[in-house]
Amino acid sequence: MKFVAFERAKQGTGASRRLRISGKTPGIVYGGDTQPQLIEIDHNALWHALKKEAFHSSVLEMELGGNVSKVLLRDVQYHPFRQLVQHIDFQRVDAKTRMTLKVPVHFKGEEESDAVKLDHNLVNHITTELEVNCLPTDLPEFIEVDLSGLKKNGTVTLKDIKLPRGVKWVSHGKANPVLASAVTPAAEEEAPAEGAAAADAAAAAPAGKGGKAAAKTPAAKAPAKK
Repeated sequence: MKFVAFERAKQGTGASRRLRISGKTPGIVYGGDTQPQLIEIDHNALWHALKKEAFHSSVLEMELGGNVSKVLLRDVQYHPFRQLVQHIDFQRVDAKTRMTLKVPVHFKGEEESDAVKLDHNLVNHITTELEVNCLPTDLPEFIEVDLSGLKKNGTVTLKDIKLPRGVKWVSHGKANPVLASAVTPAAEEEAPAEGAAAADAAAAAPAGKGGKAAAKTPAAKAPAKK
């Protein structure tokens, strides 16, 4: 994805406030062999770009002063309750340096799995993004996980999938995280217990004529005195 940025001459709270009022978002670009660069971006264009998943998880092309450089989105500061981006940070990308970034996980095939088709399981997506380490040219836009082989009450873990070439998972001490799991719906688990309770109650009731439980009849009222 490509976006256009402009050099920002002034910094400080007052200057940033004036930028926002004029429809611009202040930001900064850092990293690499050059000094951090103050920038500003059209707010409306930035707002729509931030709604796209690829803007958060892929190498971006930033046009600044007629030059195009590759950057990564590193931080976004939103207003607490207004639809306003207050500040944004980008990091320059070196093609020969490995980087660490969180990549979204996309699931497919769960409707074709035995867990869903035959056993009517519900599928929970446990992990929605993975932190990976790779060269910029190897960075995937997302990681696809095929759930078509999921069985009843089964799970799919990281070791069950193949990461793209050149991509390594950053574990943070986790051995093999669960990506998705199939579970029996709660209503089906409760139904047998409710049926057993009803059967126990019927067996405990006293039987009358014809095997039916005797019904209580109200006592006859005494005749009224004249």
